[in-house]
Amino acid sequence: MDAYGHVNNVVHLRYLEEARIDFMFRLAGEAVATTDEPAPFKAGCVVARHEIDYLKPLFHRYEPVTVETWVTKLNAASATIAYEIKDAGTVYVRAETVLVPYDLEKEHPRRLSAGERAFLEGYFDDSAAAPRIR
Repeated sequence: MDAYGHVNNVVHLRYLEEARIDFMFRLAGEAVATTDEPAPFKAGCVVARHEIDYLKPLFHRYEPVTVETWVTKLNAASATIAYEIKDAGTVYVRAETVLVPYDLEKEHPRRLSAGERAFLEGYFDDSAAAPRIR
């Protein structure tokens, strides 16, 4: 928290990171657990860009907030993930992250695999009333 009792802006990015990791590794891993597909995103993925709008200050408290996550854009070699940090009555943050699949061994960007694309398409919605992942 900062000097005013607000959740610090860096902490908001940490919340988004935790939601993204859960989405890309736990949820995506569960989606292919019963198939012969390799686990999505295990080959590597990097953040190319963050955009974040702080709509209202989030004060330190004991009640949890929710980070809703969905996909708004898919290209051959990138995906845009959108988020809202909110509680039952208030949206505190809206954000987007551009992710680029990355070959960690060769140290260069790669294309989304068929399994990664199929997983992300299941959460795609570029409308204002998009369904969210909680």
